[in-house]
This record gives sequence, structure tokens and C-alpha cells, in this order.
Amino acid sequence: METSNPVKIFLVDDDAFCLHVYQQHLTKLGYSNLSLFESGADCLHHLTENPDIIFLDHGMRELTGIDVLKKIKRFNPDIYVVFLSGQEHIETAVSALKYGAFDYIVKGELDLENMTKVLAKIAEVREMLRKNNPNSFRRFFSLI
Repeated sequence: METSNPVKIFLVDDDAFCLHVYQQHLTKLGYSNLSLFESGADCLHHLTENPDIIFLDHGMRELTGIDVLKKIKRFNPDIYVVFLSGQEHIETAVSALKYGAFDYIVKGELDLENMTKVLAKIAEVREMLRKNNPNSFRRFFSLI
């Protein structure tokens, strides 16, 4: 278990029980910089807080997960968005990936285990990007 992980994570789900379960799981893994939102609109209003990772429920009331995903990616394409869905529809998964989701997790018995695995994958990707392009952010911002 990690003692403190500086990664900022948003959890977005209109089911308060799911939010609580996911929050507890991530806290046990050592993630402490967590923000919880019960709607996609609330999440979108807080994007200026610069989350690194967003776990996003697909089936929400006012905006679908796909709608929220598109807006997140327009705001910042570098945010890792992981879809969570109670539905195992291949079309939904394909759409999520098409619009920039990093991964798609079906809610159920293995969702917490799959969250842990996808966080490890994201950490691996971030580390590879950092090693391959250590000054890319500095170079990019020096051009602005």
C-alpha cells in the first residue's frame, strides 16, 4: 500500500453507494487526493482543478458519460478517463474508447480489482511518457 499518492482523481457517479465504495477502495490503495461528483455537470464545473484521472459512470441522468467524456477531452485531452458502466454493451465501450477513454470497466464483482489494474496501467504509461519526454512540458510551455 502506498502512503500518499499525489495523483488527483475525480470519481463521477450518480449512485452515492458506488461513489463511497470506490472512494474507500482508492483510499486503501493510498490515493488521498480524491473528489467525488454525483453528476457529470458537477465534474465539468471542477475541471480547472486539473484532475489526472477521472473514473466516469456511463449511465447518468442529465448528461451521458459519453457527453461528459467529449467535454473533458475538449478541455484537456491529457486527462485519463476511465469509464465505469453497469452495462456490458460493446457499442458503448467502443464509443467510449473512440472518444478518448483510456479504458472501460464493467461494474460488478471485479470492478475494484479492475480499477486497481487500470491505475497500474496509467502509472506505467505516465512513467514511460515521463522517461521518453522528460522536458516536453517545459518545451511546450516555453513556446507559449
